[in-house]
Amino acid sequence: MSLTLLALGVLAILITGYFLYGRFIASQYNLDDARTTPAVSQSDGVDFVPEKPFYLLSQHFSAIAAAGPIAGPILACAIFGWGPCVLWIIFGVIFIGAVHDFSALVASVRHGAHSIAEIAKQNLGKRAGLALLWFIWLALLYVIIAFTQITADSFIGKTEEFEGITTTFNKGGAVAMSSTLYMLLALLLGVIQRFLKPPIWLVTLLFVPATFACVWLGTKFDDILSFGAGTWVIVILAYCLIASMLPMWLLQQPRGFLGGFVLYVAIAVGVAGILFGNFAIKQPIWGEGVSNLLNPIPILTNAPGAPPMTTLVFPFLFVTIACGACSGFHGLICGGTTSRQIAKESHCTPVAFGAMLLEGFVAIIALATIMMLSPEQSKGLPAARIYGDGLANFLTVFLGKDAFLFAATFGAMAFSTFVFDTLDVSTRLGRYLLCELLGMSTPLAKWFAAAATVTIPLAALYFADPTAYRAYWTLFGTSNQLLASLTLLGVSVWLIRQGKRCWYTFVPCVIVFTITMVALTLQIWTGLRDALAGKFRTGSDVNPAIINGVVATALGVLAIVFIIEAKRTVARYRAEKSHPSQIQAPT
Repeated sequence: MSLTLLALGVLAILITGYFLYGRFIASQYNLDDARTTPAVSQSDGVDFVPEKPFYLLSQHFSAIAAAGPIAGPILACAIFGWGPCVLWIIFGVIFIGAVHDFSALVASVRHGAHSIAEIAKQNLGKRAGLALLWFIWLALLYVIIAFTQITADSFIGKTEEFEGITTTFNKGGAVAMSSTLYMLLALLLGVIQRFLKPPIWLVTLLFVPATFACVWLGTKFDDILSFGAGTWVIVILAYCLIASMLPMWLLQQPRGFLGGFVLYVAIAVGVAGILFGNFAIKQPIWGEGVSNLLNPIPILTNAPGAPPMTTLVFPFLFVTIACGACSGFHGLICGGTTSRQIAKESHCTPVAFGAMLLEGFVAIIALATIMMLSPEQSKGLPAARIYGDGLANFLTVFLGKDAFLFAATFGAMAFSTFVFDTLDVSTRLGRYLLCELLGMSTPLAKWFAAAATVTIPLAALYFADPTAYRAYWTLFGTSNQLLASLTLLGVSVWLIRQGKRCWYTFVPCVIVFTITMVALTLQIWTGLRDALAGKFRTGSDVNPAIINGVVATALGVLAIVFIIEAKRTVARYRAEKSHPSQIQAPT
């Protein structure tokens, strides 16, 4: 089978899923455009702004389509083969991921555009809301850990080999220079928009070409920013600290504007390359991780020569793909910004359900970049390198092979652009959450909260082996999807209290909860096993399995607290229907 036929088949299934299952899910919520949304009732021109569905879809998609659906499928394909990855992306994105995003958005709109944590607090009680806030903060730390190392890896490397020819071109340095110039360009755009207020057409005309000029300049000055991975980890996290404290108009908003164009160009290049490049599939349909399921005992007992625990297809296929099929962090975006721009309830379907299906196709494009490499070609390569070179091969179908250096730099910079969006937004959100959890509001306290949010990832990465991010990625994917499960549980409780059916949210909740709790348990067991054996270090580096085990334990406890509160709320609701006078409000 060629990549073209596979991509067309997946696209047809996703479109069918939108029009059939998407409309069915929408009908269960009784969307009513006569019901006033918070964007209209609280419109202030700043935080609450009703937006047209097409533009809001574009904005929401840019916010959710970060590096997760790119790195996850690539890492998973190398272990499990492309067949299980495609099946889980299709099933997961239609029946779980899109349902989660849509439900979170509708719930937020119906609760005055409040966050998922606040909705949990209103419907399940204060303890549940507090547990969810701590869970989200810990999970955000793993977002920062996973993506920082991936970005650092994309910024290093001295030589490139293309068609057997080794050049002196330093693609890592070129990507680092292009990304730095891109950030400076975003700062310039922020200042110009703030103080000069030019028309949007002029901004687009000038700054979009300038963005691609940054890529070209990066290829010309590829040796200036040549540092090691450890140095880049420090630099990237220092950037996250500063960026999270800057006004949003100065960096985050203009970078999001420019990043949207990079995202859509990358998608267009991927689609065109897959359709017209005539690339063959070279990866096996089933990988080693699938066969390991037939004999898991050596892996579970850590027998000599046994593969790592994370090569078990269940549950690690699902949590490795992560955002490509389902992402709990999308609920934070739905409840944080998107719900404040929904003009009519019917817009929730294309904005939330539609955007998640688009992200599923982004995951397929990422999967294609490794599928056209043989296992020997892809072995040991970081996800950023595979994706960047894959986009480069797609782009050279139209530009010719002479443009490969530019194309490869663009592909890798596109990846780092998505990662940077995720990194500083996660740091900013982590600062918000920690300030709320600790009751801090002074400027100094905000710096402290931001510093704490990046210092823990710095310690986890700086004192660990550079390949440790693969272990950290597993817990990132687990926490991300467990958050989705908790969100679906919270929505299910809300639907029950409304007297509505909830099987379409509760069944996905149970599926994802089962997968993630098994993954958590195995990671706790791995960390405990290494700790009892005294394996606190791997060589001269910290053992990431022990760190994962400690954090996984905390996440599991917080999730169980949330579930207990949900169970109590449902029991309280049922008792209230029988004896209304005896029921107290949730605490």
